[in-house]
Amino acid sequence: MASKKIAVIVGSLRKQSLNRKMALSLMACAPSTLSLEIVEIGQLQLYNQDLDDEGQPPAGWVAFRERMQQFDGVLFVTPEYNRSVPAPLKNAIDVGSRPYGKSIWSGKPGAVISVSPGAIGGFGANHHLRQSLVFLNVPAMQQPEAYIGGASHLFDEAGNLTSDSTRTFIQGFMNHFAEWVAANS
Repeated sequence: MASKKIAVIVGSLRKQSLNRKMALSLMACAPSTLSLEIVEIGQLQLYNQDLDDEGQPPAGWVAFRERMQQFDGVLFVTPEYNRSVPAPLKNAIDVGSRPYGKSIWSGKPGAVISVSPGAIGGFGANHHLRQSLVFLNVPAMQQPEAYIGGASHLFDEAGNLTSDSTRTFIQGFMNHFAEWVAANS
């Protein structure tokens, strides 16, 4: 069976972010039925509908929209900022959902994993993002839920995951996600 192409959207722009480290760990343990690739979002200009209405969307928006069309699904890996998702992630969602009626998100199976040094593992961001996915028609995997807390203690200096229990959990998460993508493609 051909593997499904999955876009991995990391909500944090930091090069050494815990979320980027987790995204790489998720990619490393993904089953062969998934081919995952991080799609960068930091270059996207803030969304302004006037630019679309005037037929002058920035080149970065056009490139992002075209690139995202190539993927069969999407995996969001996000920190929590003020009980919500970071601005760059929300902006990427907005850029991809416009112009109205031409959303690149619609129908792509997705999943959300939130990663935080805090104890509740980004619960607020995870659920806030899920609210947007409902409107965007992204069938989001419901179980297993993934809130990774205490993440500042999960990686070594090289960014390698050191927690066996977390590795076991994310392996199961990715196996379930592969099944979700297959069932919803």
